This record gives sequence, C-alpha cells and structure tokens, in this order.
Amino acid sequence: MDQLILVDADGEIKGYDTKENCHQGKGKLHLAFSILIFTTDGRLLLQKRSVQKMLWPLYWSNSVCSHPMKGEEVEEAARRRVMEELGIDCHIYYLYTFKYHESYLDVGSESEMCSVFFGIYDGTVTPDSNEIDEIKYVQMNCLMAEIEKSPDSFTPWFKMEWEFILKHYLNQIKTLLYTAS
Repeated sequence: MDQLILVDADGEIKGYDTKENCHQGKGKLHLAFSILIFTTDGRLLLQKRSVQKMLWPLYWSNSVCSHPMKGEEVEEAARRRVMEELGIDCHIYYLYTFKYHESYLDVGSESEMCSVFFGIYDGTVTPDSNEIDEIKYVQMNCLMAEIEKSPDSFTPWFKMEWEFILKHYLNQIKTLLYTAS
C-alpha cells in the first residue's frame, strides 16, 4: 500500500503511514499538494470530487489535489498527478505552503502541510473518473462570488487557498497568464 509522508508542525519528516490511516479520526499531519490550472484567458479549471472519495465527495475543489508518496518529492508528485487525474502535461509553478486541519462529518479529517501550485493549459482535459466526477471552468473574477453564494459546495482547503491567492498572488498569476497568451 502507498505510504504518505508524515511531518511535524515544521514540515520535517517524522514517518510514513497509509492514506486511510492518515485521514481517520482527527487525522495525522502529512504532506499534500494542491494545483490550480488556468487557461490563458483567465478561467480556472475546477473539479467536482468523485463520489468514491472518503472525504468531501462531490464537492467542488481545485484542479488537482493529492499527496507525495514515500520517497517522492512534492513537485515531482504534483506533476505526476496532473497527468494521472487530468491527462495533461503542463509546467507548474510553486506559490506557497500552508498547514490546515478540517474534519468531515464523523468520517475523518484532513490534516495537511499543503504546497500550492498553479499551471497554465489550454488544451483538452481527460479527467480520471475514479478521481473526478465533473469539471468546469470559472472566470477568476466570478469565482469568489460563486464561493460566497454556495460555500458548502466547495472543499475547505480550496476556499482557504483561493482567499489567500486573491490577497497575495493574483497579480503574479495574471502576469504569467498574459505572457503565456
């Protein structure tokens, strides 16, 4: 079974455990990543998580989210999962890392040290139906209104990320989108 990377509050590796064990009860702090894929015209690719997901099934979220496995670097894992989940190959840019803890009903919890990346891609996307129920594109300038209108249909980590990106990274992303178009 794949082993996730357990870390302490400073992000130092302290061991490994299964994905299932990391998400049970209050969860165990582990490494994760989140990727936002934008089109050059400023739309963000959102995914509705598969009904098969243990935590937050059928919630809208960032383009890709997952975990590096034992022996894998975070950025290497992020590039791998973009291909596996969306069937695309694009350069990703690191933005920042944050730590959060959120419980989902009485099912389990996310307790993650999450690195956030973004990429730019205008081609065809082929979502993995085991991971993704549905995709949609949302204009950046409309996304916050959509989240405020239906906050309970988005994953908690995505809402945290988007709010932080709006405050700290939006101009950087827009500049890269402009130069890529």
